[in-house]
Amino acid sequence: MTSEVTDKDVPRPAGKARRSTREMRAEELRNRIFASASTVVGRHGYAEASIGRITEEAGIAQGTFYLYFESRQALFDVLLPHVGVDMLAYISKKVHGAESFLEVEERGFRAFFSYLRTNPGFVRVLNEAEVAAPIAHAAHMKLLTEHYVHSLERSVANGEIKRFDGRELEALAYIFQSARSYLYMRYVKGHEKSKLPEWVVDTYMKLVRHGLK
Repeated sequence: MTSEVTDKDVPRPAGKARRSTREMRAEELRNRIFASASTVVGRHGYAEASIGRITEEAGIAQGTFYLYFESRQALFDVLLPHVGVDMLAYISKKVHGAESFLEVEERGFRAFFSYLRTNPGFVRVLNEAEVAAPIAHAAHMKLLTEHYVHSLERSVANGEIKRFDGRELEALAYIFQSARSYLYMRYVKGHEKSKLPEWVVDTYMKLVRHGLK
């Protein structure tokens, strides 16, 4: 009786395993720096987010910081897009399984405010980035808008959204994103642990439901 040799049976060089471990460790430290920077910027703002504060929050030596980023600005230039990807992943998980555009939109709207309740510093990371880290701000807005437009395009393709052409979808994406920001400032800011009033959700969805007919 013969046995088939599979990839699992082939010995792997110890060096490769060690490199993999180093890569995992490096990724973990890099993510820790991102998380700490987000916390510090959210608490103190970009201007006061020194490398010392960031590394202290991360529990690492300042010298370790420079193994991953050339400068504080180099970190700031990629911080918001990194955090933005986490936010999108959170929202995507919440909208998974939705069966219509309206359901996707309502779940996504609620998820955005839910994310801000657990990550209140994100708003400061976002808002101050336009001046303190314009490269990061532009990349983040591009990422969010493209993600939103793709969702709208799917809804146009399946007939849920009518009377809007491709050019107008980007404008819609900005309108919906702006609504979230301003509703946060009016009804949540200063009470970050509170939920957005349900009547505000209903008002927003009434606009979406009737405005996209």
